[in-house]
Amino acid sequence: MNIFSKIEKIAYSILLAIVLFGLILGLWDDIYFDVNYAQEDGPVEWGTAIMLFGIFALSLYHLLTLWNTKKILWKVGTFLFVVLFLFAAGEEISWGQRIFGVESSEFFIENNAQGETNLHNLVVGKKKINKIIFSQLLFLVMFLYLLITPILFRKFSWFKDLANKFAVPIVKWHHTIAFIVVTVLVALNPASRKWEVYELAFGAIFFLIFLGPLNKEIFEPEQPK
Repeated sequence: MNIFSKIEKIAYSILLAIVLFGLILGLWDDIYFDVNYAQEDGPVEWGTAIMLFGIFALSLYHLLTLWNTKKILWKVGTFLFVVLFLFAAGEEISWGQRIFGVESSEFFIENNAQGETNLHNLVVGKKKINKIIFSQLLFLVMFLYLLITPILFRKFSWFKDLANKFAVPIVKWHHTIAFIVVTVLVALNPASRKWEVYELAFGAIFFLIFLGPLNKEIFEPEQPK
């Protein structure tokens, strides 16, 4: 068993324990779950931010260490992941606003559902962007990425070449299974803030995908031809 397999087993065990404990707690006392377990700035939210920042750091490491051995499209793809996950991690903790005690500007006080400096809680036409983009659109993207992408990657050489050129990590089937299991367990939780646990699962599983993708060769130096 290699080191990545050990890390995956440990990570899945911890994630399952977190999700199951959250489900039991939500079934037992959903108010306590919302106020304590999945509270704002609580351990679950911080866990999500750490996972997202971990993906950012891992992507940045790949970009810097492999810069001289990779082609431009690979660099573009990896750079986009660096920006995407740095943004996601920053949004999760409102860019450190509460940590450093920074007051929100008048714009965010008036247009943000929580009066915080972040985009995902902005209200547009009485609807939160979080509901429109960060929930519905993100779910569609995750569905395509976790279920459709691995099929296309295995079946079509053109898709495989495209994914490898842009440094898109392809999921292994155990990543997909883990996400389906977590989705079912979280959906059974009656607590209103259960999706905070789902976000943590999202971050943890995606970190594992970036750590050990099916196409792991994209994170190896290219051999001169």
